[in-house]
Amino acid sequence: MAGRLQDKVVLITGTGGGQGRAAALRFAREGAIVVGCDTQTAANEQTAALLHAEGLHLYGYAPVDLGDHEQAKAWIDSAVEEHGRINVLYNNASAARFGPVSELSIEDWHFTIRNEVDLLFYTTKYAWHHLAEQRGVIINISSTAGWGGSKVAGISAHAAAKGAVIAFTRQLAVEGAPVGIRAVSISPGFIATPGTAPFLENPVARAALLDGVLMDRPGEPEEVVAMALFLASDEASFITGSDIVVDGGLLAI
Repeated sequence: MAGRLQDKVVLITGTGGGQGRAAALRFAREGAIVVGCDTQTAANEQTAALLHAEGLHLYGYAPVDLGDHEQAKAWIDSAVEEHGRINVLYNNASAARFGPVSELSIEDWHFTIRNEVDLLFYTTKYAWHHLAEQRGVIINISSTAGWGGSKVAGISAHAAAKGAVIAFTRQLAVEGAPVGIRAVSISPGFIATPGTAPFLENPVARAALLDGVLMDRPGEPEEVVAMALFLASDEASFITGSDIVVDGGLLAI
């Protein structure tokens, strides 16, 4: 039985762990040709090993710094050279620095914008015409931080960046519709990943982050990826320009 993404070439950024690793596994199980990348070579190789254990393959390479537009272009070009097309671009990778707005350094502000907005623009720019040829899909990972403030101090740069991702995605939908490209974003709430583990292990931080989450637990990467899989599939053919919130009810209050 063919998978939901059978033979589609799916580019996923940040496949070294967390949601990116979960996406690589789930999408490959659904028949996709998964091309990944990460800044961390060893972590990306671990993901490749997990796929290999299931008889699957992770294409692409690491390290790749997508905040460098030349490296982003090289990764996109290599995927097209090897596979001939791009059906889905899944912009998952990001990195942020945190601190109260009055204390956040200029360097940390620019680091966050570079690694949560710039890198997404670069991959999208260089993949655009290839996606148009396939009437493809762009999935951008935003955050509930792009929808509202948080009692957890120090997310000003992250909130600004993720708000930009949502707005950028809507514009991509407008520009993409005439050429057959769908563009959607997903805004996860607090998700349990290696990157959020220190917050989960701190009782005070955990309580603050789960305050208002109706399901009273962090989400799992697979729960976000399940939505991404649907949006990447032909089942979501009438969805574009939307931001889908996966937050355990956080924004319901």
